[in-house]
Amino acid sequence: MAELHVIGQIVGASGFPGTSLFCKWGIHAGGAWKLLSGLPEGQTQVDQPQLDDVAYWCHPIDVHFATKGLQGWPQLHLQVWHQDGFGRTELYGYGCLHVPAAPGCHTIACPTWRPRGSWPERLAQRFVGGGPQLRQPQAAAAAPERHRLRTTAAGTVHLRLGVLPRHFARYGVEC
Repeated sequence: MAELHVIGQIVGASGFPGTSLFCKWGIHAGGAWKLLSGLPEGQTQVDQPQLDDVAYWCHPIDVHFATKGLQGWPQLHLQVWHQDGFGRTELYGYGCLHVPAAPGCHTIACPTWRPRGSWPERLAQRFVGGGPQLRQPQAAAAAPERHRLRTTAAGTVHLRLGVLPRHFARYGVEC
């Protein structure tokens, strides 16, 4: 079977309206893929930047997959959250990207978005906090559902990933 190692880190985030940010993440793959080792999901610590609007997490990602086919190539799903002084959390953005298919080290900037909501929801979000969220976060990656959503741009999540494919050429796949 062909294998894929993904080793790297979620470096941080920039461009979000607040501080005290953390990121929930997960790697999802199709049915032909089997996770051999590593954690398929996790959460970073909360970072409170002092000087600029960049949150640094340096959270490691280390997963090892085996596959029988290319369908369902792994995707990385991201959710950026804000934690206020009372410990309440508020969603700041969703992001999704495919793990690069080319071997080597990749520096990636993943733009994020969040549901826009109606005018009363936006007004309430401004004064009370909170805001609309997806009932099913998997819809953030599903193309048909995602394109029907009304969204607004959020910040950017920065990643550094090393991709190591193994035995793909043996099975007739060129990366």
